[in-house]
Amino acid sequence: MSERAAPFYCPYCGDEDLRPGEQDHGSWECGACNRAFRLKFLGLLARGLQPDSTGGEPT
Repeated sequence: MSERAAPFYCPYCGDEDLRPGEQDHGSWECGACNRAFRLKFLGLLARGLQPDSTGGEPT
């Protein structure tokens, strides 16, 4: 069984008043802005992030 991903703050307002959604598994509700959202893992990058020749991220 995998662990549930828990957000630290609301992606819309930044508040920390979050609770698990009551109607949908994996959803979260923000008590400050009254929005519901879901965290979703999209996948791994095929090549990963490779720094460019100057040491920064590619553009």
